[in-house]
Amino acid sequence: MELLDTTTAGLVASKLLEIKAIKLQPNEPFTWASGWKSPIYCDNRLALSYPEVRTFIKDRLVEVAKQKFEGVEAIAGVATAGIPQGALLADALGLPFLYVRSKAKGHGMTNMIEGKVTVGQKVLVVEDLVSTGGSSLKAVQDLKDVGFDVVGMVAIFTYGFEVAKDNFEKADVKLICLSDYNALLPKAIEEKYVSDTDLESLATWRKDPGRWSI
Repeated sequence: MELLDTTTAGLVASKLLEIKAIKLQPNEPFTWASGWKSPIYCDNRLALSYPEVRTFIKDRLVEVAKQKFEGVEAIAGVATAGIPQGALLADALGLPFLYVRSKAKGHGMTNMIEGKVTVGQKVLVVEDLVSTGGSSLKAVQDLKDVGFDVVGMVAIFTYGFEVAKDNFEKADVKLICLSDYNALLPKAIEEKYVSDTDLESLATWRKDPGRWSI
């Protein structure tokens, strides 16, 4: 798990904070589906509604594809939020696009993969957000199961949990992210989305999110 570069990480964090795609509420935490209490909520789909931010992210995804992954022949988005970002990237690169469902379609062809399946094709997977990495790596495995050669994954943002790093290492999947939690915190303080006194609580959450509380 690595960043494209530190400059991009800071800029992406700033833009996501500005449009409220990322919200920080250390004193009024969110509750995730897992039951975890969290001072952060990330919904990068909001970037699609802001043309300037959408284009900036698309251009950075193009950089990742060109600089970090050789010989990419197709782009695959992870349902649901990775689909539009992946489609934008595929269009910019002039490559085929497909997407991976979270579960097989319940009727018709009962597809798990939507789009043309080409055995041996080198595919780059696009995700909007990586938390533990479980659903992202399931999508990678689903692509491999039908014969794709997965060269790696690019994501807009990651919380940088150790469990995610371990999961990607064990799966031997290269992950490049545009921004992460470490890049976010200094920008959030600098731009006064949170105060200096919130920093310790925010940093503690990332170390042990399952036990964190205000």
